[in-house]
Amino acid sequence: RICRVIEAVQHPNADRLRVCRVATWPDGPETGMVEVQVVCGAPNARTGLIGVFAPPGTHVPGTGVDLKPGVIRGVEANGMLCSERELMLSDNHDGIIELPEDAPMGVRFVDYRGLNDPVFEVKVTPNRPDALGIRGIARDLAARGLGRLKPLEIVPVQGSFDSPVGVRIAPSLKAKGCPHFAGRVIRGVRNGPSPDWLQNRLKAIGLRPISALVDITNFFTIGLNRPLHVFDVAKVRGGMLQIHPAEGGEDLLALDGRTYRLAADQMLISDGEGTPESLAGIMGGEASGCTAETTEVFLESAYWDPITVAATGRALKINSDARYRFERGVDPAFTVPGLELATRMVLDLCGGEASHVVHDGAPLDTTRAYRLDPARVISLVGMDIPEGEQIRTLTALGFTMDGLM
Repeated sequence: RICRVIEAVQHPNADRLRVCRVATWPDGPETGMVEVQVVCGAPNARTGLIGVFAPPGTHVPGTGVDLKPGVIRGVEANGMLCSERELMLSDNHDGIIELPEDAPMGVRFVDYRGLNDPVFEVKVTPNRPDALGIRGIARDLAARGLGRLKPLEIVPVQGSFDSPVGVRIAPSLKAKGCPHFAGRVIRGVRNGPSPDWLQNRLKAIGLRPISALVDITNFFTIGLNRPLHVFDVAKVRGGMLQIHPAEGGEDLLALDGRTYRLAADQMLISDGEGTPESLAGIMGGEASGCTAETTEVFLESAYWDPITVAATGRALKINSDARYRFERGVDPAFTVPGLELATRMVLDLCGGEASHVVHDGAPLDTTRAYRLDPARVISLVGMDIPEGEQIRTLTALGFTMDGLM
């Protein structure tokens, strides 16, 4: 809860600790104030500070500790003043949280910051890759009658120049490994922090905001089950990104800070000079990653073969959000629409102008037609679902009904 430091004085037995008298409201602002003593090592702990107090018995998520009353260097301590890292709000541990003077005393911090969202944990079986994006879950719920699925308007962004970076898929991979690779250059971008609404959405699902460009790709990965990647164009040589089987022995320093040595035939993205830039469908490389100085990017959207991605990820022992989705299957028809939506968000949040789309290959044709037998459905699921309800549900899930046979 929100508290006030009445007094902060030097700890008698430790140079870097302060003893704080803290005004707290254990049961909320309507109840009486209770004064407690806290020992704090934060450099900004001072008299008059408005902060966040956790009493004994609180589980601190950032440390995994359950608070207990204690004695620190000979002085009693009852609870703690929290930092952002301890509350898993950020990696900031330079000091305790400071709130404005008008913050309401005794109110729960989670309510004050608007972080008290309900959390749903969805365990997705391998045959339901459509549920690996928030929109897929929403579509499922709406088809069941729980709410309405919001429309997703896809308005293509008209490019204003030819992309200075081309793409090429090795012929041996087009049939299976990478049937379709698309992207475009966006120049004149500003890669600062993403806006609060985007950061808050990522934090709500346990992701750490990094920068606007990276946050946008994470938003589409989780929101629409459309993993994307951005390359810093200034670091891509030869004016080309080529998707090809590794020869074996190539090293790639990935974005997780680890160097991976590829085996022959593992799928790789290299630049025009043959320098490895990314593990296809799994993780980008550090060398072409985006930073605060990035002003020109190549935004990639591709379809990667599930089995190929799974085999490479397992062999290299890499787990990533991209691998998790590609090895289970993403919508191949959404490759270019996803690119268009992400382009619009980059332009809106980072500025700049987009090139024409470049691509190699083509989307997989996954259209199928099956005869619907309402009686067979009833016998399979063991529920008496009327024929009209079956048709309504299938239509709501995106199927096209051309009549019953």
